Amino acid sequence: GVLAAGAVAGYLQADPGRPALVAVLLVALASLGAGALLARSSVREVRDLAAAAQRMAEGKLDQRIRIDSPGEVGALARALNALADQLRTVAGDADEERSALSAVLANMDDGVLILSADGRVILANPAAERILQVPEGQSPGRSFVEVLRDHELVQFVRDCLGAASTGGARMMDAGLPRRHLRIQARPLADGRGLVVLQDLTEIRRAETVRRDFVANVSHELRTPLASLKALVETLQDGALDDPPAARGFLERMSVEVDGLTQLVRELLELSRIESGRASLHVASADVRSVVVAAAERLAAQADRAGLDLAVDVASDLPPAPLDSDKVQQALINLIHNAVKFTPPGGRIQVSAQGARVRLDGGFELLPAEVAGPVPTHVVLTVADTGVGVPVEEQPRIFERFYKADKARSGGGTGLGLAIVKHVAEAHGGRVWVESVEGQGATFRIALPLGPLARAGPPSPNR
Repeated sequence: GVLAAGAVAGYLQADPGRPALVAVLLVALASLGAGALLARSSVREVRDLAAAAQRMAEGKLDQRIRIDSPGEVGALARALNALADQLRTVAGDADEERSALSAVLANMDDGVLILSADGRVILANPAAERILQVPEGQSPGRSFVEVLRDHELVQFVRDCLGAASTGGARMMDAGLPRRHLRIQARPLADGRGLVVLQDLTEIRRAETVRRDFVANVSHELRTPLASLKALVETLQDGALDDPPAARGFLERMSVEVDGLTQLVRELLELSRIESGRASLHVASADVRSVVVAAAERLAAQADRAGLDLAVDVASDLPPAPLDSDKVQQALINLIHNAVKFTPPGGRIQVSAQGARVRLDGGFELLPAEVAGPVPTHVVLTVADTGVGVPVEEQPRIFERFYKADKARSGGGTGLGLAIVKHVAEAHGGRVWVESVEGQGATFRIALPLGPLARAGPPSPNR
């Protein structure tokens, strides 16, 4: 080292201009070194920026670029960090809107389909799949023709989504089972299509029921009112001068007024039950007492009609949670029906026994006073040897004002069985009929022995 230093010193002393040259060389070397270091740092920062931009492009917006350089690279890093914050805010808002839209679509009663430009289902909400009878989640990716499965419906959608179309709407009966639908279809700006389905089947059924109800009430009122008017006119024309004849006309008027009173009473009762305004007064009741009381109310009427009315109640029945008055009225309606449609010399059997629900939803009647399964229900039965109910009419006889052909000339309001059905359902039970035309009819009411629970609509002929 000493020798090298000496050599350098000798070299500098040999030429007075050499020190300046060396100084310039040293400065140049230092500048090159500093430039290399600066370039290496800038390249590293640029690479960090590129990597951060790639992560942002992949959706990783929670990461930040940590470059504190005051130069342009630092400014770019800060701009990218600010952009990531803005993108996170926008993405969060979009997620919230998407979640809200998904919730709306999932809870809509109307069906919504979004179709791709080539006619495949991109989106189908649960209502659309329910209306179209498609298994949940099986619509996306399939052709709309496969999903709609109705030629008329497919053709309508195809016409509405055509190149020259602006969309359209119409009502039609479509699908299996047939549903009354309102369909709207229109093309979207990006070549996709929107289809909206409204199922109006229940609204149409309710409108039909309302129309039938008004027509039936009008008919039931018109007949007795016409009779009353004719009787009054007869009295005015001179029948009052004949006391025996006048008495007969007045008795007939009294019968017509009683019929109108009964109609109004049953209409009001049915209205209260259907609207839920008729509260049940449920208490633990002795089933035998309820059945016997109902039979005794109709015993004289059955005797006048030449009918044998018998009561058979299992002695081992436990108390049941019932509104005794309403269940008694339901039994009276059934017994009255049996009296009306059983020829003289016939028999009416009113009974009650325990039962258990079968796996198929029906009921297994349990023998009385025999050790065995504990009953879950009590079944009240009114069986007669009358004209019976045709099989094709059995599903409808519990409708308001519906009268089977054999009953049309038998009088009555047509509301008795509807009241029976609603009383049974209000107790969490059901009512049904078993009958062969010409061989009598058996009406059964099944009521739970446990806590009161509402049931669905009755299943006739079960």
